[in-house]
Amino acid sequence: MPEPRARANGPLGADLSARQPRAIHSALTLLEAVAQLGAGATAREISEALGLPRATTYRLVNLLVQDGFLVRTPDLSGFALGAKVVHLASVAAPVRLPAAARDLLRAARERVRGGVHVVLYTDGRVSVVDPDPDFPFSDPVRLAREPDRFALGRLLLAERRTEAARSEQGGVVAVEADMRRFGVARQIEELIPGFGCLALPIRDAEGTLAAALGFSGPAHRVEEPTGVIRLLAPTAEQLAPLLT
Repeated sequence: MPEPRARANGPLGADLSARQPRAIHSALTLLEAVAQLGAGATAREISEALGLPRATTYRLVNLLVQDGFLVRTPDLSGFALGAKVVHLASVAAPVRLPAAARDLLRAARERVRGGVHVVLYTDGRVSVVDPDPDFPFSDPVRLAREPDRFALGRLLLAERRTEAARSEQGGVVAVEADMRRFGVARQIEELIPGFGCLALPIRDAEGTLAAALGFSGPAHRVEEPTGVIRLLAPTAEQLAPLLT
């Protein structure tokens, strides 16, 4: 007898069939909670946020990890959205920046040799909305899964540090020193030898981090970032009212 069409392939589908709408709803709600809590959310935090029994939370988390909707963070202390969620998000209608913002970015890319990218921060997630066409963003899926490995992700994690109480995650602690000294977050040669990236914050009128202007290029330009910052800081300031 063939399997019902409502039953999906894989362990999640095997356990959460169409006959279990509550379980399916709980799984979707759990994914939403991880998105809101941010990368590194623990099973205990998820359980408390949703009011689910701990055993139910662990069961759902394990199923979602098996199916690729969640992944464990590199230090194994928590969870982040997986590649399947990122893929689903990627097929949604893309955000199109205003013409004035695109003009500013075009001019900035002409001044700065290297990748110049724009991301938005929404509900604790990093969304690449305008990658540099001449210097493509290296790995947007990994940025979503492991934001602490990128300057653009570290900026968000550092902003949420007190709230999330995860001061030891990745390079977040070092970001605070970079923010005090340069006003940017950095990552140097941790992903690609000889290259690095930095992120300039873009804040709304209330001072909340809403977006960022990123640069990726040779490591020496990130190690001594004043030249890049001098070229990009005016653009970040001009983008703020257009993106927030």
